[in-house]
Amino acid sequence: MVAASATEIIVRAQGVGKRYKQQAAVQNFDLTVKRGEIYGLIGPDGAGKSSVMKAIAGVLAFEQGQLQVFNVSFDSEAAAEQVKERLGFMPQGLGLNLYADLSVEENIDFFAQLRLVTSEQLAERKQKLLKMTRLEKFRDRAMKNLSGGMKQKLGLVCTLIHQPELVILDEPTTGVDPVSRRDFWAILAELLQEHGMTALISTAYMDEASRFHRLSMLHEGQVLASGEPDDIQRQIPGSVVALETDMLTETIGSIKSHFEQVDVMGNTVRVFIDSASFDEAVNIVRQVASDIPIKSILAIEPTLEDTFIALLRHRKQVERTAHSLNPVNTTHPLTLASGIAITARDLCRDFGAFRAVDKISFNVKQGEIFGLLGANGAGKTTVIRMLTGILPPTAGDGEVAGANMRVAGQTIKERIGYMSQAFSLYQDLTVEENLQLYANIYGVTRTAIKPRILELIDLAGLKTVCHSLVTALPMGMRQRLALSCALVHHPRVLFLDEPTSGVDPIGRRQFWEILVHLAKVDRVAILVTTHYMSEAEHCNHLALMYAGKIIVDDSPQNMKQALETEAGKLLDIRVDRPLAALQSLQQAGFKDAALFGNHIHILTHDTEQIMQQWRQHLSQQGIALSDYKVLQPTLEDVFVYRILALETQAQSE
Repeated sequence: MVAASATEIIVRAQGVGKRYKQQAAVQNFDLTVKRGEIYGLIGPDGAGKSSVMKAIAGVLAFEQGQLQVFNVSFDSEAAAEQVKERLGFMPQGLGLNLYADLSVEENIDFFAQLRLVTSEQLAERKQKLLKMTRLEKFRDRAMKNLSGGMKQKLGLVCTLIHQPELVILDEPTTGVDPVSRRDFWAILAELLQEHGMTALISTAYMDEASRFHRLSMLHEGQVLASGEPDDIQRQIPGSVVALETDMLTETIGSIKSHFEQVDVMGNTVRVFIDSASFDEAVNIVRQVASDIPIKSILAIEPTLEDTFIALLRHRKQVERTAHSLNPVNTTHPLTLASGIAITARDLCRDFGAFRAVDKISFNVKQGEIFGLLGANGAGKTTVIRMLTGILPPTAGDGEVAGANMRVAGQTIKERIGYMSQAFSLYQDLTVEENLQLYANIYGVTRTAIKPRILELIDLAGLKTVCHSLVTALPMGMRQRLALSCALVHHPRVLFLDEPTSGVDPIGRRQFWEILVHLAKVDRVAILVTTHYMSEAEHCNHLALMYAGKIIVDDSPQNMKQALETEAGKLLDIRVDRPLAALQSLQQAGFKDAALFGNHIHILTHDTEQIMQQWRQHLSQQGIALSDYKVLQPTLEDVFVYRILALETQAQSE
């Protein structure tokens, strides 16, 4: 390892620009990454993150500006070759840097040979990395048979096997469940602490932003803001008011006519109020919603996603959406007397000797958004395929839209809408032509097609692009079009399998605004799977799956309250040397402490006692504890706590 000060600049970019034909992917990009830090590039698909990372890795040429890595100017291919042995680069995509037919161990050995790792070094590093990633018992499994999270952890092992000084990871946690994501961050923090590595990581998950020491927010190839997460949030001062009410549609209509930044989570309306204290923000919203019965109202700190959207709004780079929330379809062809749109009773599905789904039961009401959460391989997609009639169950039964799922497969297909992970749109057709095609496929009558298409174009906000080819649309608009195609025949039940993967925060909020409309106004029952824990907050009800079984079935708020009762509140602590502090605390017995950028998180019932113990312990190590606050646990905390508890129980049996 090369000795250097902690302030040494490892990467310096000044005015970097990259074009693909006429399209500017990156413009006037500036960046400095210091030794030993975890630096983040955050932004939606198409923001320019991958282009920047490939240029820094020396595998992509750029047209403008200057770029230095380890003080070597990348002014030629030969210059970039000088530092590649000191780099580790993991491209975007689950397992794309791996070989599908090779086993876990064979992949590691292959990359070690490529990087000229000696047999002695390989034996030691491989054993340690396999243990850290919990891949030891999967040494002989082919890469193609691993879950998404396991593929990413194997990709990380192969990237790190030669102990690079700079590791470049392009969206390493996209499509990965929260437990594997937290594993990934813990592994990275430990390796940075032990070997003094530097990490440059990109992500589209805004909730991961707090894990970076510093970050840059990108949008359309340009940097919106750079700095520590807390500093970026202070650039757009304001408060978020969370208002809970039973009159959701009326509240949304009233609030959106007065404020620009509004979104809905379950039965809670969230409003960003610029430059207002907590008390001021609550009073402002109370005045606007004076005619609406409010169950609860409080002000909270904005998330980094709130800040990202506020930055775009201040720069006039985001459209204001304000749906009227009037019913799109006032006469439904099917009314369910029971009010239950989906019923699953002891559903099972076996693939040979493997049981993918094990006796699951749940109900979804009309007008309800029901979330199915679980790690990769938990059985979520298998459940949807059984309920939609695509896959017959091994045992159990149920009803969907009033029809028995075992004997009425065709009837079910006529009454539901289904948007799969790999949704199908025709790229060489326009928006309107795609909707026309799907209307014909679903048997919509000729006289009803045109008014229905106009309704959906208005609902999805596609009026300005209705004559554009699909291939020219951004990802968010494609998702809204795919949703519209699934709705063209007035389904009473809608199945969405990870519908917003890869969509930027603005696109996700617009997408969920449509779903809220469908549920609350048109009374459509929606069953959705998602890996975005912040997105799961939008659901009225959640079922958490593990190893084919449902282990928790409740509302998001009740799940978080149950975790607080069982494990305590979330303590967020800021220290001046976070990596050293985490290692010291874990060695002192605080095994549940987790690193979040410059902060450390732990669940505890006794805040004062923990703070006293930590302050005393860290001061003895010369580490300053500067600030702390108590937070409500997130759904990610719920997910990780429940799954890890079950894994620990399974290991002890």
